[in-house]
Amino acid sequence: MRGRPPRAGAPPRLLGVQTVGPPGGAEITFMRLARRLVDRGWVVELATPEAGPLDDAGLPVHRLAVGGLARGAGAAAVAAWPRARALARHVDVVYLNGTAAGRLLHALAGRRTVLHAHDMVDRVPAHWRLASTVLVPSRAVAERLPGLGAHVVGCPVELDVEPAPAPPWPPGDGPVVGFVGRIEPRKGPLDLVLAAPAIRAGAPGARVVIVGDDPYGNDPTYLMAVRRGEGVEQYGWAADAPALLGHLDVLVAPSREEPFGTVLAEAMAAGTPVVATRVGGLADTVDDGRTGLLVEPGRPDLLAAAVLEVLSRRDEMGATARAWARRFGADAYADRVEPLLARLAARRSNDPPQ
Repeated sequence: MRGRPPRAGAPPRLLGVQTVGPPGGAEITFMRLARRLVDRGWVVELATPEAGPLDDAGLPVHRLAVGGLARGAGAAAVAAWPRARALARHVDVVYLNGTAAGRLLHALAGRRTVLHAHDMVDRVPAHWRLASTVLVPSRAVAERLPGLGAHVVGCPVELDVEPAPAPPWPPGDGPVVGFVGRIEPRKGPLDLVLAAPAIRAGAPGARVVIVGDDPYGNDPTYLMAVRRGEGVEQYGWAADAPALLGHLDVLVAPSREEPFGTVLAEAMAAGTPVVATRVGGLADTVDDGRTGLLVEPGRPDLLAAAVLEVLSRRDEMGATARAWARRFGADAYADRVEPLLARLAARRSNDPPQ
C-alpha cells in the first residue's frame, strides 16, 4: 500500500526531528523509514541538535535542539520554537521522533505533526494531544497512552543481513547462548549470568556469551556485577550487532521493561530462536512457543529451563522464527507507516497558507 502525494506534481515533504545526534534505536528506526520514503518519491529532511553520523545520511540537515532527556532539559525546546516554526513552513509533515521532540508540539499547533513514542511512559503530558498522529511500537506502549488513538506500527529491521565472517568469540563445538545489548538493570543481563551454571549443566559444552557494554555509564555497579560473572564469556560493544546474531544458537533478552525488543526481531530474522521475558511489548515480538519462549522476569531458574528447551528445538524454532520475522522487515514497516504520513501530507496541501 502506497501513500499518494499531497499535490499533483509535487512530492510530499517530511521533516524528521531527532532528539539526539548520535543515532540510537529511535534514530535508526527513523532512518530505515526515511530511506524507503525517499525511494517512494518523498523529500525527507532531518533536524538534529548537533553534528554527527546522521549528517552523512545523504539528506538535507538542519540544526534544531529540543533539549536532552534529563529533567529540566525541556527549556532548550522553548528557545527552539521560532526555528521549528520556520522549518515547518516548508514541509507537509513534521515527524517528531521521540517524546522529547514532542516538546515542539505547542510551537507547531496548526501544522501536521507525527509524534513517535518509542518508550514505555508513566504519564501522558497534555500537549501530546496536539499531535495529528501518534505512532508506537507495540500494544503495551499504546496502552500507556489512553485517548491518543496511537497507531501500533512495530519496529523495522533489515532482513537478510550479511552475517559477520566470524563472531568475537572463538570457535567451539558446543551451542552458544548469548545476550547482545546494553548492560544495565533494565536489560537484565545479570539474570543470564546467574542462569549460566544451570544452562551448562543441562547442555554440556554450552557456552554463554555477553556482548555489550554500558555506553551511557548508567550503572557502573551493575556493569561490574555482570563482568564478574564466572563461566561466562564477556565481549565488548558490537558496532554491527545484527550481523552477529546468526552465530548464536539462542538469543536471550531477560529485560525488566521493553517497548518492543528490536534485537529479538533481528535475531529471528537471522534464524535464531529467542528466550525473553514476558514484559512490555515482547509479547508482540515473540510468538511464544513457536519462535522462542517467554518467561517471567527476574527468574534465572525459569530462564535456564527455557534456554534448554529452545536448544532442544533449535532447528524447528529457528525456521519458524525466520518466517515470523518477515513481518518486521523495514519494507513492510514502511508499508504500514507511509499511508498515515501521506494522509497528513494530503490534508496539509489543502490547508490555507499560514
